[in-house]
Amino acid sequence: MNYFIKSLLTATYCIFCSVVFAQIPDTQYSQGISYVSGGVGEGESQAILDEAQRWPLLLELSQLERGRGVWIFGATIQILNTQNQIIFDAQANGPYILINLPVGNYQIAATYQGVVQKKSVNIKSTASHKINLFWQ
Repeated sequence: MNYFIKSLLTATYCIFCSVVFAQIPDTQYSQGISYVSGGVGEGESQAILDEAQRWPLLLELSQLERGRGVWIFGATIQILNTQNQIIFDAQANGPYILINLPVGNYQIAATYQGVVQKKSVNIKSTASHKINLFWQ
């Protein structure tokens, strides 16, 4: 009985620590712009969402599969400036990608399984933006 209680407490502690101490993935760079991509697993997803308010842009990626929305990874994200130049080009490693864009107007072109979605965004210094990209 004593062994059972210790085992239960140890398992509970491990689960608690994995949720509480989950970290966002390492920062990466595309053409000098920092970004974080991931969100695989509940702990990592929550850590990214908690961090999102400190980043100018959060992209959330999903698709419709068998009548349900499901998270995706592997989408290619390109961001173009007002001169139509690609200033960011990366592949999402999970359903979330945080991007540290400077203030300005941008066009996002996200490609998943050959289907391109485009969205415009105006990054302001005082706000964090969340854009949902949903593939049918």
